[in-house]
Amino acid sequence: MSLTPSQADFREAMAHLPAAVNILTTDGPNGRCGITVSAVCSVTDEPPTLLVCLNRGSAMHGVFQANGRVCVNVLAGEQQELALHFAGVTKVAMAERFTWEVWDRDQDLPVLKDALVTAVGTIKHAVPMGSHSVLFVDIEQIRTRTGGQSLVYFNRAFHRLDATSRVPEGART
Repeated sequence: MSLTPSQADFREAMAHLPAAVNILTTDGPNGRCGITVSAVCSVTDEPPTLLVCLNRGSAMHGVFQANGRVCVNVLAGEQQELALHFAGVTKVAMAERFTWEVWDRDQDLPVLKDALVTAVGTIKHAVPMGSHSVLFVDIEQIRTRTGGQSLVYFNRAFHRLDATSRVPEGART
């Protein structure tokens, strides 16, 4: 006999699933915005595709879908304050967040200068699932920064993660 987990049980379990912290951004005819998300993962490398989960209850959900283009900014360890701003914790207005000198002004979307990874792409498919939309993003541009720590979310708190060991070349997970 199996027990179906409650919503509280599921949330508690997911709090123990370490996840990279990302700021998802967009710009276009429907506006410019960004939001902190942890539900991002690779789907395939042919074509390069990411999966991003976005709460449909978010005021920004419609802006992302209508613009159709996004940048996934994978945050470095020192970017925790940005994560808090884009999570709405600090109450700094959205427009003000994009005036800071952290953005690469030569891009058509908001791209963080010092992110560990920036992946710019087009939303190719959106699937409603419960409270969220699962967005499949075809990646058109990618930039990776070498060195530095990663910002992860684990047990309802931010943590910095050092690159301490590598998976041997050729090994797949």
